[in-house]
Amino acid sequence: MKPTSDVFINNSREALVNDTLQEALAKLAQGFPLKRFNAVSRLAEFDDLRDAARDIKTDVLNNLDSYLEKFEAQVIKQGGKVHWARTADEACKIIVGLCEDAGARTVTKSKSMIGEEIALNESLEDAGIVPVETDLGEYIIQLRKEPPSHIIAPAIHLTIEQVADTFKEAHQDYPADRALTEPRVLLDEARQVLRQRFIDADVGITGANMLVAETGSIVVVTNEGNADLTMTLPKVHIAVASLEKIVPTLEDATTLMRVLARSATGQDMSVYTTLATGPKRDEDQDGPEAFHIVLLDNGRTDMLGGDFHEMLRCIRCGACLNHCPIYKSVGGHAYGWVYSGPMGAVLMPNLLGIGKTGDLPNASTLCGKCEEICPVRIPLPDMLRQWRTRQFDAAVTSSKSHFGLKVWAYMVKRPLLYRFFVSFMLSNLRKFGRKGRFNWLPFAKGWTQVRDFPAPEGQSFIHQYLMSQKRKR
Repeated sequence: MKPTSDVFINNSREALVNDTLQEALAKLAQGFPLKRFNAVSRLAEFDDLRDAARDIKTDVLNNLDSYLEKFEAQVIKQGGKVHWARTADEACKIIVGLCEDAGARTVTKSKSMIGEEIALNESLEDAGIVPVETDLGEYIIQLRKEPPSHIIAPAIHLTIEQVADTFKEAHQDYPADRALTEPRVLLDEARQVLRQRFIDADVGITGANMLVAETGSIVVVTNEGNADLTMTLPKVHIAVASLEKIVPTLEDATTLMRVLARSATGQDMSVYTTLATGPKRDEDQDGPEAFHIVLLDNGRTDMLGGDFHEMLRCIRCGACLNHCPIYKSVGGHAYGWVYSGPMGAVLMPNLLGIGKTGDLPNASTLCGKCEEICPVRIPLPDMLRQWRTRQFDAAVTSSKSHFGLKVWAYMVKRPLLYRFFVSFMLSNLRKFGRKGRFNWLPFAKGWTQVRDFPAPEGQSFIHQYLMSQKRKR
């Protein structure tokens, strides 16, 4: 995907009228959010854990250099190697070079958003190396030559019928008339196809949910076990992660794990939580002979100490996507790059520049749900407003939006005029609304084109507040 300043508007228009996508997104609303609610309800100390997780990540960001140096020293002590990459291109060159040094023809990969961020597959393919995605969702979208639409569920935009058609097209050795109507059947077929790929791989590439400074370990969390096979079967294991994934101690890692799975998938704990520390020892029965970690900056250090410093606390759980009314309406592809939802709308302008992502800070209702459910309490609405302020000050918003905001500012500074205008509009909307709803409003096509807009039922909040204060007196 190539981000542009108007990519979100164009993509979202297409997404809203895509019936198949809307069918898939409708299932999301009853999936992860409900599971998260149930998981959190079972853990009385969840909010205390969120505070602890926030404090751990805050400490990391305030002392990032020292923790990274400690982590590197521990990795080397355990027999591994650390490679530092300032940009995506540098990271790809390092990884491709390590694969070529190993004589790799194929590599297996577990799900890694950093791998997507640096376009690693494209670099491997350009070097004549075949990357094989082993996470089921990533495998599906690799077959379809599509980017992920969600940071924890890459293929959530697809229906089971679409996946079945993809498998039938890609797996030509299987009977064409086979039934692929259940997730378990699809999973079994993917497992059969990928089994030999795991065995044949020369190099395994993973991401890392956390990097533990105390021990030089990486923590990888999955529900499929594919990352474990990717780490242990090939002779070379390469882990790629961004700098802010560091945590001070193993105890800190366990605290973050207690909020991660509950926030992401509504599980008490992911099925597989694996710690890898260095290459295979003499007494080990399996494991890689070489262990490499590629640490990526790619704009992160520029965010330290600035307005978006707290965004670096993100642990990539995807909860803000799952609860965002915008994401649930248009899906992840509408955002135009790797990250989506509220976290993407804040992060992507930092990584790509506001000129390429100008729509994203405005792709929010500012309802505050993202901050309410964030396991590390990132103030996402505040940062979205900060981007909007910068856009307004730089006069890069559309002339229509700029004019509208000036008119609104003029009116709210004059309370009597503002209340008169609001009362007039409410009265007319109630009068002309058909059965309490509108399917068309002037200057509100974006609201009414794909849904009905509810007519107001009562007085404005300001009017109700003033009346309540009057009664108190």
